Formats: sequence, C-alpha cells, structure tokens
Amino acid sequence: MAKIHQTAIVEDGAQLGADVEIGPYAHIGPNVKLGDGTTVGQGAIVDGHTTIGEKCQIFPYALIGMKTQDLKYKEGSVSFVEIGNRTVIREFATVHLGTADGEKTVIGDDCLFMAYCHAAHGVILGNHCICSNSVQLAGDVHLQDYAIVGGCSASHQFCTVGTHAMVGGMVKIRQDFPPYMLGDMSEGSLKIIGVNVVGLTRRGFSREVIHALKDAHRLIYREGLNRSQALERVENDIEPFEEIKKLVAFFRNSQRGVS
Repeated sequence: MAKIHQTAIVEDGAQLGADVEIGPYAHIGPNVKLGDGTTVGQGAIVDGHTTIGEKCQIFPYALIGMKTQDLKYKEGSVSFVEIGNRTVIREFATVHLGTADGEKTVIGDDCLFMAYCHAAHGVILGNHCICSNSVQLAGDVHLQDYAIVGGCSASHQFCTVGTHAMVGGMVKIRQDFPPYMLGDMSEGSLKIIGVNVVGLTRRGFSREVIHALKDAHRLIYREGLNRSQALERVENDIEPFEEIKKLVAFFRNSQRGVS
C-alpha cells in the first residue's frame, strides 16, 4: 500500500506503485504514474503526463511535469516526462514537459539531478548522469550516459554532452562537448583541458584505452591541426578502440560543432 500524508493531494487517475510514499502538502496529478518504492517529498509537485520509475527519490519542492516555458507550446498539446529507476531529483529542481504533441523530456536510470537544476522541454539525460546544483539545460539538450555537468553551468539548446564527459562548474556550453573529455572555464570561455582520467579509471576503462584517448586529445587540441586533419590522424595513427571510434563519430556527426 502507498503511504500518503493526510495533507497531500493525489488526484483521481494517478497510479501509485507498491510502497510509494507521498509527503505532506505534495501534489500528484491525475496523469502521473509512480513506480514501486518511489518517494515524493514535502511540497513537491508531480503533474502532467509524467511517469517515474521504481525507487526514485523526489525531494521537497521539486516540480516535475509542469508546462513547458517554450512559447511555441499550443494549449491542448499532450507531451510527456519520463524518469527511469533509482533516479534522485533534489530540492527545487524543475523538469518540464515537452513542447509538441508527443515530445518527451527524459531522465534515465540512476541519475542525480541536484538542487535548483532545470531540464527544459525535450531534454534527454541518459543513464548515470549527474547534474550538480543549479545546472540549467535549455530545450533539447542531450546528456549521454555517465555525463557529469558541474554546478551553475548552462547549456544552449540542442547541445549534446558526450558519454563519460565531465564539464566543470560555471561553464557556458554553446557547442557539443566531446565524450570522455574534461572541460573547464579558461579566460571566460570553455576549454577542453584533457581526458576525464579519474572518471574513466573509476569506471574500469583500461590503461590502453585511456592512453589512446590522451593521444586523440593531443592530436585534436594541441597539434595545431584543423579538425579534418586531426580526425584523420586519430583514425590512422591510434589503435581503433571502440572509444576512439565513438569519439571520431561524435565529431563527424555533430550538428552544432564540437568545443
């Protein structure tokens, strides 16, 4: 049975899994689905066509499934929020619905979305992503699996942060951010400073792969080559580990350009 505080509002039609807990003054809308073992803290609002998986934690005063701020939204459109299993949404974070009919804002499994973070319409977070406090993700931003974004960073719409990348705090993300890399602010602009060695080591990447990624970083960012020349050198001179192939493909397939 769900455990619902007497001051909480759960509207007719909401679907609550086993062992769900709803805190005081929380509000659950009629089209919401909460998976088994999920908790919703005091004053949090979950509304819209929102599905949240199992064993998630929604902390006090988070707002999930609210209408998008996109001015292109047309009243009556039906859009969605989907959140996976074991994801944590901290205090005062906001996750908005999509804009167009059928559009989804998605946060995957095992993510941590810290206090005051914002996910606008159509944002997609893969699995195991972390957004530190006050990260602001504009519409249609994509964080691939295991991406980490530092506190108070903001991303322009349609940007992608690659898998296993780590973006430093206070960064302006205006182009795609390459996978496996580490970036930070330098003299007012984003600089790719190296490979995310600590993160990759913690996740079991081999020394050979990390060394190959370091070579790729050197060719792309430190040899004075243009991007086409650098990517050709990476493909021809470095052992073709799967991670190297993904890195090159990320650059080649980018629609916004890569930092």
